[in-house]
Amino acid sequence: MFKNWLKGSLSLIHLHVLTVLEMGGPLPMSKLADTLDVSVASATGIVSRMEERNLVERQHDDEDRRVVLVVPTETGLAVFRDMMEQRREHLAELLGHLSDDELDAFLVGMRAVRAARQAMHGDAPGGAPGGAAETAR
Repeated sequence: MFKNWLKGSLSLIHLHVLTVLEMGGPLPMSKLADTLDVSVASATGIVSRMEERNLVERQHDDEDRRVVLVVPTETGLAVFRDMMEQRREHLAELLGHLSDDELDAFLVGMRAVRAARQAMHGDAPGGAPGGAAETAR
């Protein structure tokens, strides 16, 4: 999957930037540089190359026009939609090879992992609907 994007000029650093923006929303250039652990000059070069590929754009902050935000474009966000779609297709194909008994066991295992995660992190029970355990059937 990543090979396809790398062939299309999406480098790992570009994927990293898109991931940071996907998780944290638009960021000022200085904050993005800090997150990437690079200088502002390096971040500016990375963002410029990503702008050339229509993956991100620069926008002025509405509250402080001196602040330049890095914002993912529709093309940049499509990278994650494509990744999720390919993962779903791959998972559906993989799960299609399991018997009903194996799927039941898989579901029990996923529920056990979720319960362990909740116990470790003090999460509220129930989890998000539509997760991997629920889409497995």
